[in-house]
Amino acid sequence: MLTVGCHLSTSKGFAAMGRTALSLGANTFAFFTRNPRGGSAKAIDAADAAALRELMVEHDFGPLVAHAPYTLNPCSAKPEAREFARMCMADDLARMEAVPHSYYNFHPGSHVKQGAEHGIELIAGLLNEVLAPEQTTTVLLETMAGKGTEVGRTFEELAAIIERVELADHVGVCLDTCHVWDGGYDIVGNLDGVLEEFDRVVGLSRLRAVHINDSKNPCGAHKDRHEKIGQGFIGVEAFERIVNHPALRELPFILETPNELPGYAEEIALLRSLAE
Repeated sequence: MLTVGCHLSTSKGFAAMGRTALSLGANTFAFFTRNPRGGSAKAIDAADAAALRELMVEHDFGPLVAHAPYTLNPCSAKPEAREFARMCMADDLARMEAVPHSYYNFHPGSHVKQGAEHGIELIAGLLNEVLAPEQTTTVLLETMAGKGTEVGRTFEELAAIIERVELADHVGVCLDTCHVWDGGYDIVGNLDGVLEEFDRVVGLSRLRAVHINDSKNPCGAHKDRHEKIGQGFIGVEAFERIVNHPALRELPFILETPNELPGYAEEIALLRSLAE
């Protein structure tokens, strides 16, 4: 069965997110660990987290895919921004143990004219500071569209980060369909070739989740503008190939399209109808 969900608000707690996911036809979901623009995180209610864990077992949920705030930039040119990223990620990873064996996704960051190589070193350095042998959470580097000075715009940049991480078993990749398309990887005309390249450069064993989004832009635009499934340049036929591809179909698919909950329910139903 396809594992698919969307981003949900944490305002009413973990168990409420699980119930909302079920009401949408989802069997996973994503959530921000704190305000998407940064700031402090809400305290975790142990009973609430336990209720979610029970619901997930009862309804055969796949792994959850948490998301770090957008403001987290481990390769910033500013030391105080890098320290915020370190503190934020360390705190988030400790709190993620309330829902064990989940994923924690983050944007690798922007090197801000320091150069991609230096940015890669800084990102790997942060991961070496915050990862712990005993953690159950896998940290996911997200594929990026390549706007500005983003790091992670190519598979080679992601591989270079992972190669420098000491506890690399705790690190994987989240493939964002809009981002890789905007980044110049033709997942419409050559999905097999793109995944073969990923396997050669990074390794398909590192691929743990998919952000499944259409794009408002043609391939290689480097703009990162998500669109509803089937209403952008990627299109429904390509998404049918994506959700059924042997390298992808067992992964959790997370929608980040411009939708409210009723729209997400429709997209979840659409993706399920495409799955063989």
